[in-house]
Amino acid sequence: MFQRQRELPFGSKLQNHALNSRLNEEFKKYFSQVEYVPILRDLETNRYWINENLLRVSVGRRTHNIARVVIAIIDRHIEAKRHAFDRFIETCERLKGVTTEADPAVEQFVLGLLAPNVDARIFEIVSYAILKFYYHDQIVYFGVDLDSIQEENLKLYKTGRTNANDGGIDFVMRPLGRFFQVTETLDIKKYLLDIDKIERYPISFVIKSEDSIDDLRQGLRKRAEKQYAVKAIVERYMACIEEIINLLALKERFREAVAQGYLRNILDEIIAQSRVEFNYEDDSV
Repeated sequence: MFQRQRELPFGSKLQNHALNSRLNEEFKKYFSQVEYVPILRDLETNRYWINENLLRVSVGRRTHNIARVVIAIIDRHIEAKRHAFDRFIETCERLKGVTTEADPAVEQFVLGLLAPNVDARIFEIVSYAILKFYYHDQIVYFGVDLDSIQEENLKLYKTGRTNANDGGIDFVMRPLGRFFQVTETLDIKKYLLDIDKIERYPISFVIKSEDSIDDLRQGLRKRAEKQYAVKAIVERYMACIEEIINLLALKERFREAVAQGYLRNILDEIIAQSRVEFNYEDDSV
């Protein structure tokens, strides 16, 4: 099963995290009354199978195995996703050929990708491209003493693939050492986990939400208070949230980057990162 998922479109870089436990845990969370789990695993050989007990449906006196129907649905879903990503890449490439540096069509296209219903991977890519060039011209001064102080531009680095479930941090900024995590959930457990796994080092969250930054912060605080009755613990976690960047803030930073002449650079970065994420070859589009 693990080999098969890597053969499918978008699957060549998939890891086995979901098959090990996450898929089964999510299933039990929503279907706690069902005695079966979706993934069967042989610990000795580390091989995986689909539990076909969940694919047998009884209608009257007859039992039907709906495996082939499920596979057909998955194939259609993959086809629809592939078509959507093909169109996305094609649109990026077409807009790349626009001769006017600050063409409104390019700007509106990027702004359209900053929406609550945009694919999570695309949102992370666009967020990175915008923030990379937003910080690009900002300068800080570093040195071990007054005589060795030097100016350095802020540089944002993408640390891995999107939605990798690798436990890592999405973006890292040098030389300040700031961490950024991109998310579309408001589940407080996810935020607390991100904070804990870096030993409560300050972290900024880029949230795919149109709610105001104040509302997002207050909402996280209320959820943290439900999680922990001790106020001091809640304060310690909330103090680790260095900054919240919502959709409105991203749009403002995008416009600032465009005003500085980085619209073309942002689009090029979106194309380059998308090709990596969606496993496109250089000559595939």
